[in-house]
Amino acid sequence: MNSDDKQTRRFGRFMVFSAWILMAMMLTVLFSKILSRQQNPNQSVQTTIASDGSREVVLERNRSGHYLANGTINGLSVEFLLDTGATNISVPQRIANRLGLRRGPAVRTRTASGVVITYATRLDSVTLGEVSASGVAANINPHMPGDQILLGMSFLRRFDLLQQGDRLTIRSPARRSR
Repeated sequence: MNSDDKQTRRFGRFMVFSAWILMAMMLTVLFSKILSRQQNPNQSVQTTIASDGSREVVLERNRSGHYLANGTINGLSVEFLLDTGATNISVPQRIANRLGLRRGPAVRTRTASGVVITYATRLDSVTLGEVSASGVAANINPHMPGDQILLGMSFLRRFDLLQQGDRLTIRSPARRSR
């Protein structure tokens, strides 16, 4: 075997190895997107507007049985975990810092983990699709891990909620004509 044949074989093995590495990378990206979509099937929340002017958002439950959805607080993108058992919106301290939220008075808050000290705050705007509210009560929770914000009843009570199967419909009140 001459030198050119050895070089050609090495190059061929290198190309096969590179193709396998590239395929593994592509599969990793594909599966991470699939897993992300299963975790939060509401990454792009769509809104429908009824003839009476009300706005409606329909969310799908994730594989764990929860409703996660992307939205905004004060115009910045966040991920919500809907929690009808929470009185207020609960924001992890790390996310509150990113949003520039101000800590108000300390509040004793009962959570699933027990009683903790949180800090009252008020959100200028909270948006889920095109369903929004302003001046929403919230708590900054320094004990809360992760990046998800619990979307509690301080926001949700302003809307009609209808759960059917694996879907939750959030509907704004009809707009009155003037």
